[in-house]
Amino acid sequence: MEIEKLKKSLNELNKEYAKIKTIPVEERKAFGIEMNKKKQEILAKIKALEEAAEDAKVEPLDITAPFDINAKKTEFKNTGSKHPLMTELDHVVDIYQAMGFNVMEPRQLDDEFHMFDSLNFSKGHPARDGYDTFRTSEGFIPIAHTSAMQNRALSTYKERLEKGGQIAVVIPGRVFRNEDVDPTHEHTFYQCEGVYVAKEATMGELLGIFKNFFETYYGQSLKIKTQPGYFPFTEPSFELLVEKPKTLSGKGDGWLELLGCGMIHPNVLKAAGIDPDKYKGFAWGGGIDRLVMMKYMLNDVRYFESGKLNFLEEF
Repeated sequence: MEIEKLKKSLNELNKEYAKIKTIPVEERKAFGIEMNKKKQEILAKIKALEEAAEDAKVEPLDITAPFDINAKKTEFKNTGSKHPLMTELDHVVDIYQAMGFNVMEPRQLDDEFHMFDSLNFSKGHPARDGYDTFRTSEGFIPIAHTSAMQNRALSTYKERLEKGGQIAVVIPGRVFRNEDVDPTHEHTFYQCEGVYVAKEATMGELLGIFKNFFETYYGQSLKIKTQPGYFPFTEPSFELLVEKPKTLSGKGDGWLELLGCGMIHPNVLKAAGIDPDKYKGFAWGGGIDRLVMMKYMLNDVRYFESGKLNFLEEF
């Protein structure tokens, strides 16, 4: 034990110090100073080790942890793990990249133009109420949908159109809503936006992308269908329904509404400097949390943001 070795060294030093009587008087002062210096160094080391040993006996207090005086000691793992949403988000992006889509990351804070104006939301339009969100004192907006990046995606890649190519971008990211939190609603969640523009773009191509994506993600053959919807930034607009994956009920019966989509509104193309008479496009956006909930048969979206280790460790 280190402390015992130091105490032994201290005893040896004391024996050495006793020799001061045998050395010349003129050398005693320097000898005493040197011996005392070594003694203080050893004593300081012993004290530090003893204090460390005492501290080790006291269990550290985590003031952020739930406290229960009767609870048993919780054993924590030394290593962390990837959050299930991040794992699934990477899987979603991989599928779209395999289809030839580029990836852009949205901003956490954005402005009124990108959040609403560039997406054909007129001032005071009631459609803005559906995206009720937070605002900073400076007027910035924590994005309520990943569509806030549509204008930047179109503007960034529009030169491809002039060279005979196409714009194909997906935008995965976190969004924020002023929601009443319950098992199916969260104020913070993840979406994935998709944008495609070319000289020719049809709803048939869009539905082909969806069918390929959902069948790849859930690993089974699935039917899809649309029903009319309304979004200011697409015309016509649709809601996409997907046949329930067998992982949910064991039968695969029924339909699930998973996202909104449609042909990009001409005003949205114009806002990005793209001629809607020459180019057409489609766009879509849907929640990642809901995809993961259905994949793993989860019944409460709040688990993802709860920080509950017993839930996260299942993944």
